[in-house]
Amino acid sequence: MSAALELDGLKKSFGKTEIIRGVDLSIGKGERHAIIGPNGAGKSTLFNLITGRFPQTEGAIRLHGQDLAGKAPFQINRMGLSRSFQITNIFPKMTVFENVRCSLLWSMGYRYNFWSMVGRSRALTEGTDDILDQINLTARRNLPAGVLSYAEQRALEIGITIAGGADVIMLDEPTAGMSHSETDYIVDLIRTVTEGKTLVMVEHDMGVVFGLADQISVLVYGEIIATGTPEAVRANPKVQEAYLGEALEDH
Repeated sequence: MSAALELDGLKKSFGKTEIIRGVDLSIGKGERHAIIGPNGAGKSTLFNLITGRFPQTEGAIRLHGQDLAGKAPFQINRMGLSRSFQITNIFPKMTVFENVRCSLLWSMGYRYNFWSMVGRSRALTEGTDDILDQINLTARRNLPAGVLSYAEQRALEIGITIAGGADVIMLDEPTAGMSHSETDYIVDLIRTVTEGKTLVMVEHDMGVVFGLADQISVLVYGEIIATGTPEAVRANPKVQEAYLGEALEDH
């Protein structure tokens, strides 16, 4: 399997404090890969490095073999990588439809043109409606996004994340703060909308991790201490000692 995303000797320091301490990782195309670890392990920093929000101190990040060094987040997005955030990131006063439509504009050829009448574009409307159908929000199409339930807002953000056609999707804590039923809803949604794509996610809920991931990497104090299948990671004594412990007994 060829790699969709490769990290080679990746390091990140803030002043004298080293947060990411030499991460090597290869994520195959079409793989669902979870990154887990205790609070403060560096998971969000790792996401921010990959998506161009932070520059790396050392090492390389490659997307489909292309070096991402010096690339801005919007450039990385146009290369085929899209992400969501821990805190829901939508336009609450715009309708659900308008939120998704905005995320489709660039991928459908609309640029910075004040004269474009996007509301008259049949292809854009159909593309938006297709995304809404995928995320089960067609019935909420004309509502302001801010009135959606928390789970629906997260679903909308996932729709925005996939709308640009990226083939590498990064989700940061997609089920954080959800009830069991909301979590089940979002997990089913993620499984459906990332079919055939590469998924990289940070997630604390071990039920979600072991239900979705093909491969798991465990990040502890800025270093990956293990990578493998859910079964191999579950049985790894080093992982159990450093992070998972007795929590896995419930899953």
